[in-house]
Amino acid sequence: MFSDRLFPAAAAALIAAVAVPATAQVPLLGPEVERAVNAPEGVAFTPTAADESDAMGRVASYTMALAKRDFASAYAMLRLSFQASNPRIEWEMNQRKRETLWADGVIRILRLSWYQDPAGQPPGLYAAFDFRGDRPDGTMDCGYVVVHRAAPGSGFTVVRTDTSEVPAEMIEDGVPKADVLQQLPCYLGKGISTAF
Repeated sequence: MFSDRLFPAAAAALIAAVAVPATAQVPLLGPEVERAVNAPEGVAFTPTAADESDAMGRVASYTMALAKRDFASAYAMLRLSFQASNPRIEWEMNQRKRETLWADGVIRILRLSWYQDPAGQPPGLYAAFDFRGDRPDGTMDCGYVVVHRAAPGSGFTVVRTDTSEVPAEMIEDGVPKADVLQQLPCYLGKGISTAF
């Protein structure tokens, strides 16, 4: 699952970093947020409160920079390998094409998944934040942001983002229709239809 988040197949859902408006709110990580921890076999790993705070701080800084349309700051938060595969001009053009993402600036983190030294990836600690954003017009966004810290004490960088926009006609009673659910990049879990 983790490798799918970093290197999806060509048939994966639309891929782009997420953007929010200047009035956006920093998403919170309350006790209702589902959490999962993945570590190599035989390795005991439990993320600390500081790990969670630092990882969420990077996600909040990244999304708020996009909310302000401060593309230079947001791009600077991307891991160098992400930048190498997403040249700045192309990356920024993709952000500008999707101005309606998180149109009301309200998103909710649904699940936080931790990965310690996942196989096939640069070593370190990864945190994947699945989110849902609902707009007053009945449409929604869902996706995830993955951040990475190479070593304890270093900062987190954004290594992957993916989001999809779900139009109102594909939603019934606040829930994406069954055929749409399979195509969405985020994990909706028990937060799928819960009101804000």
